[in-house]
Amino acid sequence: MKKLPQITEAEYEIMKVVWKKAPVSTNEITEFLVKTTTWSPKTIQTLIKRLVNKGALTYEKEGRVFVYTPLVREDEYLEYENNTFLNRYYDGNLTSMITNFLEKERLSGEEIQKLKDLLNRKTDSR
Repeated sequence: MKKLPQITEAEYEIMKVVWKKAPVSTNEITEFLVKTTTWSPKTIQTLIKRLVNKGALTYEKEGRVFVYTPLVREDEYLEYENNTFLNRYYDGNLTSMITNFLEKERLSGEEIQKLKDLLNRKTDSR
């Protein structure tokens, strides 16, 4: 797996918008996030600039507008973060994480059935 940039929680909110709407302009990102966060347009522009500097986003200037596209795929980033979490808190042991979660959380019958179905599909595909 290639080295991915470290993205803060705030920057991740920007990335979610870009992944969903790319190619997307600064104004479109700002319009969406001022409705869903308490951030000012200046804060949003600063976060976008940081993501460009980190190599997570690239842009093209179209007239007077900057249009952004991701350089990091969402699935790639989520896999990286999942592995980081698993290694940090469970020493890379997926069974420990799942066991801990199942023992501490209440799951509905429907959720348990979905997990069983997923495990059965994984077993059948091997």
